Amino acid sequence: MVYFYPKDDTPGCTAQACSLRDNYADLLQHGISILGVSADSQTAHTKFITKYELPFPLIADESKEVINNFGVWGPKKFMGKEYDGIHRTTFLIDEEQSIVEIINKPNTKEHAEEILKIFNQ
Repeated sequence: MVYFYPKDDTPGCTAQACSLRDNYADLLQHGISILGVSADSQTAHTKFITKYELPFPLIADESKEVINNFGVWGPKKFMGKEYDGIHRTTFLIDEEQSIVEIINKPNTKEHAEEILKIFNQ
């Protein structure tokens, strides 16, 4: 799976990463590997990984090449302000590298459970 998130060490992104961390063993048992992507720098990712003991890699896509290829960059609105940013999205990808499910706007606190529910159907 590849998950895209807006920014390291912010409340929603931290909750999402920690949900995946806390359920990492269960996800691995289902054959699910995790790759996180944001436009943050590798330095920011390293701090985030260390601070929260994340057992999975994070890709620093500062050029937004991967982000744009997956179509998760675009207009957003927060507190009445419009801006461009990353839409929180998770892509579940099978062994043949085909996208089998897309989770738009995942529940950050229960993201691992959302994923496991899909794989247990």
